[in-house]
Amino acid sequence: MKILVCIKQVPDMESKFKVNAAGTWYDEADLAWRMNEYDEYAVEQAIRLKEQVGDSDLTVLSIGSKRVQETMKKALAMGCDRGFHINDDLAQQKDPFEIASIIAEFVRNKGFDMIFTGMQSQDRSSGQVGVLVAELLNLPSISTIVEFAFADGKVNAKRELEGGTRALVSCTIPALVTCQLGLNTPRYPTLPNIMKAKKKELLSCDVTEMLKVEAWQETVKTYFPERKNGGLVLEGEVNDLADQLIKILKEQTAVFA
Repeated sequence: MKILVCIKQVPDMESKFKVNAAGTWYDEADLAWRMNEYDEYAVEQAIRLKEQVGDSDLTVLSIGSKRVQETMKKALAMGCDRGFHINDDLAQQKDPFEIASIIAEFVRNKGFDMIFTGMQSQDRSSGQVGVLVAELLNLPSISTIVEFAFADGKVNAKRELEGGTRALVSCTIPALVTCQLGLNTPRYPTLPNIMKAKKKELLSCDVTEMLKVEAWQETVKTYFPERKNGGLVLEGEVNDLADQLIKILKEQTAVFA
Protein backbone atom coordinates (compact mmCIF):
# COMPACT_ATOMS: atom_id res chain seq x y z
CA MET A 1 0.00 0.00 0.00
CA LYS A 2 1.26 3.47 -0.89
CA ILE A 3 0.30 6.11 1.67
CA LEU A 4 0.77 9.88 1.59
CA VAL A 5 0.39 12.35 4.44
CA CYS A 6 0.46 16.10 3.82
CA ILE A 7 1.70 18.44 6.53
CA LYS A 8 2.14 22.17 6.95
CA GLN A 9 4.57 24.13 9.09
CA VAL A 10 2.81 26.86 11.07
CA PRO A 11 3.84 29.35 13.77
CA ASP A 12 3.45 28.27 17.35
CA MET A 13 0.07 29.69 18.34
CA GLU A 14 1.60 31.09 21.55
CA SER A 15 3.75 33.41 19.44
CA LYS A 16 3.22 37.16 19.42
CA PHE A 17 1.81 37.95 15.99
CA LYS A 18 2.29 41.16 14.01
CA VAL A 19 0.88 42.06 10.62
CA ASN A 20 3.59 42.27 7.96
CA ALA A 21 4.63 45.47 6.15
CA ALA A 22 2.43 44.66 3.15
CA GLY A 23 -0.59 44.28 5.43
CA THR A 24 -1.59 40.98 3.82
CA TRP A 25 -0.27 38.33 6.26
CA TYR A 26 1.56 37.99 9.55
CA ASP A 27 5.20 39.00 9.96
CA GLU A 28 7.25 35.78 10.04
CA ALA A 29 10.23 37.28 11.87
CA ASP A 30 10.92 36.04 15.40
CA LEU A 31 8.26 33.32 15.29
CA ALA A 32 8.70 29.78 16.57
CA TRP A 33 7.63 27.10 14.08
CA ARG A 34 6.01 23.69 14.47
CA MET A 35 3.91 21.08 12.68
CA ASN A 36 0.28 22.07 12.26
CA GLU A 37 -1.58 20.37 15.12
CA TYR A 38 -4.24 18.80 12.89
CA ASP A 39 -1.49 17.34 10.71
CA GLU A 40 0.07 15.58 13.71
CA TYR A 41 -3.09 13.48 13.96
CA ALA A 42 -2.93 12.81 10.22
CA VAL A 43 0.69 11.63 10.50
CA GLU A 44 -0.15 9.36 13.44
CA GLN A 45 -3.10 7.79 11.62
CA ALA A 46 -1.03 7.26 8.49
CA ILE A 47 1.66 5.51 10.54
CA ARG A 48 -0.92 3.32 12.25
CA LEU A 49 -2.31 2.28 8.88
CA LYS A 50 1.21 1.52 7.68
CA GLU A 51 1.83 -0.64 10.75
CA GLN A 52 -1.52 -2.41 10.32
CA VAL A 53 -1.03 -3.23 6.64
CA GLY A 54 2.61 -4.22 6.95
CA ASP A 55 3.65 -4.17 3.30
CA SER A 56 3.36 -0.41 2.79
CA ASP A 57 5.27 2.75 2.02
CA LEU A 58 4.57 6.11 3.68
CA THR A 59 5.60 9.46 2.19
CA VAL A 60 5.28 12.83 3.92
CA LEU A 61 4.78 15.90 1.71
CA SER A 62 5.13 19.56 2.63
CA ILE A 63 5.12 22.86 0.73
CA GLY A 64 7.12 25.86 1.90
CA SER A 65 10.55 27.36 2.26
CA LYS A 66 13.57 25.25 3.15
CA ARG A 67 12.67 25.83 6.80
CA VAL A 68 9.82 23.28 6.59
CA GLN A 69 12.31 20.43 6.26
CA GLU A 70 12.88 20.59 10.03
CA THR A 71 9.19 19.90 10.60
CA MET A 72 9.27 17.12 8.01
CA LYS A 73 12.07 15.46 9.97
CA LYS A 74 9.68 15.11 12.91
CA ALA A 75 7.25 13.21 10.69
CA LEU A 76 10.11 11.02 9.50
CA ALA A 77 11.13 10.38 13.11
CA MET A 78 7.52 9.48 13.97
CA GLY A 79 7.56 6.75 11.33
CA CYS A 80 7.22 8.08 7.77
CA ASP A 81 9.55 6.35 5.31
CA ARG A 82 10.56 9.29 3.12
CA GLY A 83 9.83 12.95 2.56
CA PHE A 84 9.18 15.15 -0.43
CA HIS A 85 9.58 18.90 -0.06
CA ILE A 86 8.11 21.32 -2.60
CA ASN A 87 10.24 24.40 -2.18
CA ASP A 88 8.22 27.62 -2.20
CA ASP A 89 9.31 30.77 -0.38
CA LEU A 90 5.94 32.37 -1.19
CA ALA A 91 3.68 29.52 -0.08
CA GLN A 92 1.89 31.81 2.38
CA GLN A 93 0.65 33.93 -0.53
CA LYS A 94 -1.04 31.03 -2.31
CA ASP A 95 -4.74 30.37 -1.90
CA PRO A 96 -6.19 26.92 -0.99
CA PHE A 97 -6.88 26.08 -4.65
CA GLU A 98 -3.25 26.68 -5.63
CA ILE A 99 -1.97 24.60 -2.70
CA ALA A 100 -4.41 21.78 -3.48
CA SER A 101 -3.41 21.89 -7.16
CA ILE A 102 0.27 21.58 -6.26
CA ILE A 103 -0.45 18.53 -4.09
CA ALA A 104 -2.67 16.98 -6.76
CA GLU A 105 0.05 17.48 -9.37
CA PHE A 106 2.53 15.65 -7.12
CA VAL A 107 0.09 12.83 -6.39
CA ARG A 108 -1.13 12.27 -9.95
CA ASN A 109 0.04 8.99 -11.52
CA LYS A 110 1.97 7.93 -8.40
CA GLY A 111 -0.59 5.33 -7.34
CA PHE A 112 -1.21 6.39 -3.75
CA ASP A 113 -3.89 4.26 -2.09
CA MET A 114 -4.54 6.54 0.90
CA ILE A 115 -3.97 10.24 1.45
CA PHE A 116 -4.18 11.85 4.89
CA THR A 117 -4.34 15.59 5.60
CA GLY A 118 -5.25 17.69 8.60
CA MET A 119 -8.78 19.07 8.68
CA GLN A 120 -7.39 22.61 8.44
CA SER A 121 -4.28 24.64 9.16
CA GLN A 122 -4.02 26.66 12.35
CA ASP A 123 -2.94 29.84 10.59
CA ARG A 124 -5.29 30.05 7.59
CA SER A 125 -8.07 27.73 8.84
CA SER A 126 -9.77 27.45 5.44
CA GLY A 127 -10.49 23.71 5.77
CA GLN A 128 -10.47 23.50 1.96
CA VAL A 129 -7.17 21.99 0.84
CA GLY A 130 -7.81 18.31 1.59
CA VAL A 131 -11.24 18.11 -0.05
CA LEU A 132 -10.02 20.15 -3.03
CA VAL A 133 -7.17 17.67 -3.56
CA ALA A 134 -9.69 14.82 -3.59
CA GLU A 135 -11.91 16.67 -6.06
CA LEU A 136 -8.99 17.45 -8.39
CA LEU A 137 -7.96 13.79 -8.35
CA ASN A 138 -11.54 12.49 -8.58
CA LEU A 139 -11.12 10.55 -5.33
CA PRO A 140 -13.71 9.82 -2.64
CA SER A 141 -13.01 11.81 0.52
CA ILE A 142 -14.19 11.84 4.12
CA SER A 143 -13.63 15.07 6.03
CA THR A 144 -13.33 15.87 9.73
CA ILE A 145 -12.82 12.27 10.82
CA VAL A 146 -12.69 11.39 14.52
CA GLU A 147 -12.47 7.60 14.09
CA PHE A 148 -10.72 5.57 11.37
CA ALA A 149 -10.66 1.88 10.47
CA PHE A 150 -9.43 0.01 7.41
CA ALA A 151 -10.20 -3.54 6.28
CA ASP A 152 -10.45 -5.37 2.95
CA GLY A 153 -9.73 -2.31 0.85
CA LYS A 154 -12.42 -0.26 2.57
CA VAL A 155 -12.24 2.76 4.87
CA ASN A 156 -14.79 3.07 7.67
CA ALA A 157 -14.66 6.43 9.41
CA LYS A 158 -16.72 8.51 11.76
CA ARG A 159 -16.86 12.20 10.94
CA GLU A 160 -17.83 15.03 13.22
CA LEU A 161 -20.99 16.97 12.41
CA GLU A 162 -22.64 19.96 14.08
CA GLY A 163 -23.95 19.69 17.63
CA GLY A 164 -21.83 16.71 18.63
CA THR A 165 -23.46 14.40 16.07
CA ARG A 166 -21.30 11.88 14.21
CA ALA A 167 -21.81 10.18 10.87
CA LEU A 168 -20.43 6.75 9.92
CA VAL A 169 -19.11 6.91 6.36
CA SER A 170 -17.46 4.22 4.22
CA CYS A 171 -15.58 4.25 0.93
CA THR A 172 -13.17 2.11 -1.03
CA ILE A 173 -9.56 3.05 -1.69
CA PRO A 174 -7.93 5.00 -3.20
CA ALA A 175 -9.35 7.71 -0.95
CA LEU A 176 -8.51 10.83 1.04
CA VAL A 177 -9.43 11.72 4.63
CA THR A 178 -9.00 14.95 6.60
CA CYS A 179 -8.25 14.50 10.30
CA GLN A 180 -9.85 16.27 13.25
CA LEU A 181 -8.26 16.86 16.66
CA GLY A 182 -8.72 13.90 19.01
CA LEU A 183 -8.66 11.27 16.25
CA ASN A 184 -5.80 9.52 18.06
CA THR A 185 -2.83 10.26 20.32
CA PRO A 186 0.18 11.34 18.23
CA ARG A 187 3.38 9.61 19.30
CA TYR A 188 6.54 11.35 20.40
CA PRO A 189 9.61 10.53 18.28
CA THR A 190 12.11 8.46 20.24
CA LEU A 191 15.81 9.33 20.19
CA PRO A 192 16.75 6.26 18.09
CA ASN A 193 14.05 7.15 15.56
CA ILE A 194 15.23 10.77 15.46
CA MET A 195 18.69 9.50 14.57
CA LYS A 196 17.25 7.14 11.92
CA ALA A 197 15.25 9.99 10.41
CA LYS A 198 18.47 11.80 9.51
CA LYS A 199 19.30 8.99 7.08
CA LYS A 200 15.87 8.80 5.44
CA GLU A 201 15.33 10.10 1.94
CA LEU A 202 14.19 13.72 1.73
CA LEU A 203 13.78 14.85 -1.86
CA SER A 204 12.96 18.37 -3.01
CA CYS A 205 11.78 20.21 -6.11
CA ASP A 206 10.84 23.79 -6.93
CA VAL A 207 7.18 24.78 -6.84
CA THR A 208 7.35 25.92 -10.48
CA GLU A 209 7.49 22.23 -11.47
CA MET A 210 4.13 21.56 -9.77
CA LEU A 211 2.08 24.75 -10.01
CA LYS A 212 -0.09 24.65 -13.14
CA VAL A 213 -3.00 26.93 -12.13
CA GLU A 214 -3.71 30.52 -11.15
CA ALA A 215 -5.16 31.71 -7.87
CA TRP A 216 -8.91 32.05 -7.36
CA GLN A 217 -8.61 34.19 -4.23
CA GLU A 218 -6.54 37.16 -3.15
CA THR A 219 -5.80 38.27 0.40
CA VAL A 220 -6.49 41.99 0.31
CA LYS A 221 -5.89 42.90 3.93
CA THR A 222 -4.91 41.28 7.21
CA TYR A 223 -5.68 43.07 10.46
CA PHE A 224 -6.49 42.52 14.11
CA PRO A 225 -10.17 42.89 15.09
CA GLU A 226 -11.00 46.32 16.49
CA ARG A 227 -11.44 46.50 20.21
CA LYS A 228 -15.04 47.12 21.20
CA ASN A 229 -16.48 48.55 24.38
CA GLY A 230 -17.50 46.04 27.02
CA GLY A 231 -21.09 45.11 27.72
CA LEU A 232 -23.29 47.04 30.13
CA VAL A 233 -24.55 45.19 33.20
CA LEU A 234 -27.86 46.37 34.61
CA GLU A 235 -28.68 45.69 38.26
CA GLY A 236 -31.80 46.18 40.38
CA GLU A 237 -35.43 45.11 40.52
CA VAL A 238 -37.12 43.74 37.38
CA ASN A 239 -39.36 46.78 36.91
CA ASP A 240 -36.41 49.15 37.31
CA LEU A 241 -34.33 47.09 34.88
CA ALA A 242 -37.04 47.34 32.25
CA ASP A 243 -37.15 51.12 32.62
CA GLN A 244 -33.35 51.36 32.43
CA LEU A 245 -33.28 49.19 29.31
CA ILE A 246 -35.95 51.22 27.54
CA LYS A 247 -34.12 54.45 28.37
CA ILE A 248 -30.83 53.09 26.96
CA LEU A 249 -32.53 51.86 23.79
CA LYS A 250 -34.12 55.27 23.24
CA GLU A 251 -30.92 57.24 23.88
CA GLN A 252 -28.31 55.00 22.25
CA THR A 253 -30.11 53.10 19.49
CA ALA A 254 -32.73 53.57 16.81
CA VAL A 255 -35.03 50.83 18.08
CA PHE A 256 -37.80 53.28 19.04
CA ALA A 257 -37.07 55.77 16.28
